[in-house]
Amino acid sequence: MTRVFNQPLSGNDMPRFGGIATMMRLPYVESAAGLDACFVGIPLDIGTSNRSGTRFGPRQIRTESVMLRPYNMATRAAPFDSLQVADIGDVPTNPYDLKDSVRIIEEFYTSRILAHGARPLTLGGDHTLVFPVLKAMAKKYGPVGLIHVDAHADINDTMFGEKIAHGTPFRRAVEDEAIDPKRVVQIGLRGTGYEAEDFDWPRSQGFRVVQAEECWHKSLTPLMEEVRAQLGDGPVYLSFDIDSLDPAYAPGTGTPEIGGLTVPQGIEIIRGCRGLNLVGCDLVEVSPPYDTTGNTAITGANLLFEMLCVLPGVTYRV
Repeated sequence: MTRVFNQPLSGNDMPRFGGIATMMRLPYVESAAGLDACFVGIPLDIGTSNRSGTRFGPRQIRTESVMLRPYNMATRAAPFDSLQVADIGDVPTNPYDLKDSVRIIEEFYTSRILAHGARPLTLGGDHTLVFPVLKAMAKKYGPVGLIHVDAHADINDTMFGEKIAHGTPFRRAVEDEAIDPKRVVQIGLRGTGYEAEDFDWPRSQGFRVVQAEECWHKSLTPLMEEVRAQLGDGPVYLSFDIDSLDPAYAPGTGTPEIGGLTVPQGIEIIRGCRGLNLVGCDLVEVSPPYDTTGNTAITGANLLFEMLCVLPGVTYRV
């Protein structure tokens, strides 16, 4: 029997300003059963330390995704010709309790996504969410490799005395053995720090740290060749904080830092993941209240589509 794949709703069948907002106007389904990949939102911002608003990120990314079409004209990726993809809605986070939200997220990913074999593409939400997602990934795959694209290392031990916050997830992931430190690359780190050694802790764990200054004025395609060699054939998770991009391109975020990556460099990083065993991806820290033009959410939606296009099993029209 020929398998029938879900397709985004065409702009010729329904105007792009009409219809219910799902990611790329895909069908909404309640379960990841039968899906190869799924878009899922995590509305969360009680882990933030500065500007809030990322609880509205998933909804706005979906809204701005209406212009996306099913074929990648640069890479010739045709994800909807070979993968069954849908939008499964949002994780029901607890807006009053961050630790309970972390528990809810881990249970949701474990039982409602990974148990069905689907690969999640997450719409954030603040970066706290990656800790429970990585814990769920480790239950299924063991410690995973990680490509972390961000202005910040997110390896604080505590924030205001709290172990769980958007600046602590990767230290917690190391402690819980959810990630393999020798298979971790952080790209785009920059800005001021609390201590001169702020970026040295991840290096001491075995992370490869590529600061933003190393990326200025160059293509990141050669870097990604090295990253693919380092990460090898094992499972890899991609976590992309929108503040990795310079605020000229993505102002709608909680902790913007000047001197960041360009949008083409962000695309090069994602396209450079082709061939890796990507088991999941996220795009986090879009804060619509600070995104007056919608450009940050539009960029986030496009980067999520690029992530879909490099998942294992995607067909390329050559």
